Amino acid sequence: MSSYHVLIATDLTPDSLQILKDAPDVTTNIVPPNLPAVRDALVSAHALIAREDVRIDNPLLDHASHLKVIGRVGAGLGGLDMEAATGRGIIVTNTPGTNAVAAGEHTLALILALSRRVITAHNSLKEGYWLLDRARQAGTQLEGKTIGLIGFGRVGRVVAQRCLAFGMSVLAYDPYVTEDQVNDKRVLLVGLNELLRRSDFVSIHVAVTSETRGMFTADLIARMKPGARLLNVAHGSIWDEEAVAKAVKEGHLAGVGVDVYREEPPYNSPLIGLDNVVHTPHIGDNTIEAAQDLSCQIVTQVLDALRGTDYRYVVNMPFMPGGTPYEAARPYMQLAEHMGTVAHTLSRYAVRRVDVEYRGEEVDGLVKPLTVALLKGILTPVLGEKVNYINAPVLAAERGIQISQTKGLRTGDYANLVSCQITLEDGEEIVMAGTLLDHKEPHIVQINEYRMNFVPQGHMLIMGSYDQPGVIGRVGTLMADNSVNIASWQTGRAEPGGQTLTVLTLDEAIPDDVLEELRQQDFIRHAHRLEI
Repeated sequence: MSSYHVLIATDLTPDSLQILKDAPDVTTNIVPPNLPAVRDALVSAHALIAREDVRIDNPLLDHASHLKVIGRVGAGLGGLDMEAATGRGIIVTNTPGTNAVAAGEHTLALILALSRRVITAHNSLKEGYWLLDRARQAGTQLEGKTIGLIGFGRVGRVVAQRCLAFGMSVLAYDPYVTEDQVNDKRVLLVGLNELLRRSDFVSIHVAVTSETRGMFTADLIARMKPGARLLNVAHGSIWDEEAVAKAVKEGHLAGVGVDVYREEPPYNSPLIGLDNVVHTPHIGDNTIEAAQDLSCQIVTQVLDALRGTDYRYVVNMPFMPGGTPYEAARPYMQLAEHMGTVAHTLSRYAVRRVDVEYRGEEVDGLVKPLTVALLKGILTPVLGEKVNYINAPVLAAERGIQISQTKGLRTGDYANLVSCQITLEDGEEIVMAGTLLDHKEPHIVQINEYRMNFVPQGHMLIMGSYDQPGVIGRVGTLMADNSVNIASWQTGRAEPGGQTLTVLTLDEAIPDDVLEELRQQDFIRHAHRLEI
């Protein structure tokens, strides 16, 4: 049984730590979330669990020769060099949506604090002053107001439902959400300019990406309704803090609620201490319930990824949220990977192009994962453990292998079929097709013009021969004379008296000298040993 060393550089709940402690194949090391401590401890770690306060880049990963999995607590991926991790074959997994209720409720807390001037009233009374000027301290009600949500994912939907309960009108802008994806028709999808123009409150709920980083500029703030309030519990890099602070000082914004900052801790943020700004220290997901859910979820995800039993919320692996679960995709991925291994075995020259075709309801949504698995099968015999589902496309591109999806490969007629055409450096093409038996057992059913049916597993011998009498007997005698037992024999031929392709499954690997003797037989065109 493999053993794994998990490095923890964040606070996890006792229950989640107990999951790790109870795992017989796991050891742990808990360090503070600072660079020197993490760097020194990474040397022997197979997995790292951390939050955004640990910057993970190439220099840090240079110390992580054994690292297989990075588990990010929360949805944020800021400060993580995804390209560097992917190139090294490191799985990156996070926990999107687990803290959606906590973040959504915190957004409402900031909205209420701004609209009712709660902080000002609290501080006034704490300092001994009763409200003498009630008009100056008057707040505003939420009922009848309009809130605009920039981003309508998990957190945005939580905020929408609670704002609707307060009697607010809800607008949403999200270019990746269509009207049929909005279950509550009281939420109106609008363009960004309309949202800014109409909203009394604007709340940001987008993930930080290359598209959203710095998106909320002074220009967008200027388009907001005068006297509106702006909130950000998503990520500090999404807006321009200086522009926001200026809009508050000049009165264009009546208030700002902020839980996230460009730099954390925000020692130099222009928002800290401003009147009409309610700021909290990144506590949007800091509830007892969210902490428990986040901790247990990331621990189980990391363990499953290390063991290869599941890959939930892996952000650099070809599985899309809402797509086919890994458990259902795994048999087809194993088939594609084994097909790649067989193709490599039959390749006399380097692979230069891979064309794929997937037919059938069960494989329609598996184009990416199956292609990645096929590439892994092709590359693993050359690169060994260096290649995995994460970096196979990167390594294939580095070797000049072109990948494309095609139609019309001359393969058999099955309800669900995985097909590929491998083009070699000399122009030779290898066509292969496979399917599943009973939705679980991989079978290769065609190689080039040869129709056959074999399970690509165990010790195998693949041989091309001429279709003539006595081949089976002579090969069987050679194997028997050398104590090599044949478990199964599958032969396909293009036409009677032509050429054949045979796949033998053996109880043990064929010895080198026996393989060489076989190759010397006058009826043998080629022979290859293979183990899967």
